[in-house]
Amino acid sequence: MTEAGDAASSHGATPDQPAVPLAAGQGDRLDNLDFIRGIAVMGILFANIISFGQPTTAQSFPDAFMVPHGPLSDVLWVVQFVLIDGKMRALFSMLFGAGMWLFLEKAWSRGQDADLQARRLFWLLAFGVLHFFFIWKGDILLLYGLCGFVLLLFLNLTARAQIVTALSIYGVGQVIYALSTIPVWYVVNSPAQGTGDTLETLRGAELAAGQDAMLEANLIQQGRWGELVAHNFAQHASDPLLGFLMVGFETVPLILIGMALYRMGLFSGAFDRRCQLGWGGAGIAVGAALSLVAGIWAWREGFTFWGTQVAMLALSHIPRLMMGVGLLAVLAVVGTGRDGWLGQRIRAAGRAAFSNYLGTSIVMMLVFHGWAGGLFGVLSRPALYGVAFATCLLMLAWSKPWLDRFRFGPLEWAWRCLTYWRRFAIRR
Repeated sequence: MTEAGDAASSHGATPDQPAVPLAAGQGDRLDNLDFIRGIAVMGILFANIISFGQPTTAQSFPDAFMVPHGPLSDVLWVVQFVLIDGKMRALFSMLFGAGMWLFLEKAWSRGQDADLQARRLFWLLAFGVLHFFFIWKGDILLLYGLCGFVLLLFLNLTARAQIVTALSIYGVGQVIYALSTIPVWYVVNSPAQGTGDTLETLRGAELAAGQDAMLEANLIQQGRWGELVAHNFAQHASDPLLGFLMVGFETVPLILIGMALYRMGLFSGAFDRRCQLGWGGAGIAVGAALSLVAGIWAWREGFTFWGTQVAMLALSHIPRLMMGVGLLAVLAVVGTGRDGWLGQRIRAAGRAAFSNYLGTSIVMMLVFHGWAGGLFGVLSRPALYGVAFATCLLMLAWSKPWLDRFRFGPLEWAWRCLTYWRRFAIRR
């Protein structure tokens, strides 16, 4: 997840050689990636905070909240849908792709091959398994690990061919998401269009999702962590694979786009700055406008279960790509040379993004689980955003002091040691 931070920390060193100076311009490129990654890892928390503090179905379906979801929260649902949902994941996925190619560049320069990246992805999968089953079921590491192995098949393509391939796969995903949600919404809202058995099956699926989410909510509220883990293994062991088969049509192309844009010089000033800001800003504006239309439709439709699924999957797929690429382009320009107090701390949070991502899940356990803070199901949407904001401040507070003393974030160090199967010095 933080290949850029890894490379920046090692300054081009091989596992058995001392650090050497970075090549001309490479340091700026790494700093740029770390700055954007710092923004993304904090944005991911705002995207996930609802699932941390409320039942999983509440992420898209406001009626699943265990506290009243009033008019202000309805407005904030639309705001999050337009600005955050899917956009931060798209940004993070493209950064993962850029980091993958950067790591491969470093490996190839040392005479190594893609097997090293495969080994790295294997350990990412292992971290994801632990995260998914024992800490938080909203894990994305498993998905990235699985998608990363698929991406190894596209390394021999040119950057342009990678873009074309990615857009083709993304288009297939749009068709799949539309066909898997819009007809269901239509049948549920127009009973005369479907048989009684069909309608009953669809409503049964909605009810089952709600019941499972409430069972998990009760286990979390009561602090029964062991039973929650057992439930994950018993009922959700296949979820990572099913998620890969479904969400992979979005994640694989996004990672591939990030890989291609890195190769084309998006992070190193190869594009005209004004032009890059222009097309990046246009992507953000058009994507946000289309997302707003979809969000308002879901609001006026009554935030129904299947209506929100249509909005989240079918209607936001293309706008999400536009905004994700736009954000990446704009931040690649804005983040250049940000060496002030805040810029340094955002960059440090990005270099320790792996530790911050998993560490956030542990902090959320301490805040929400019944054996600790016990706030699960208690806080409203605005209050949950307050928790996310405070946790982002925590990321900014610890990351730079830690990296001033150590070469890697704690989990970055563990991941690196496992990848190379040797112990690295962590102190500077």
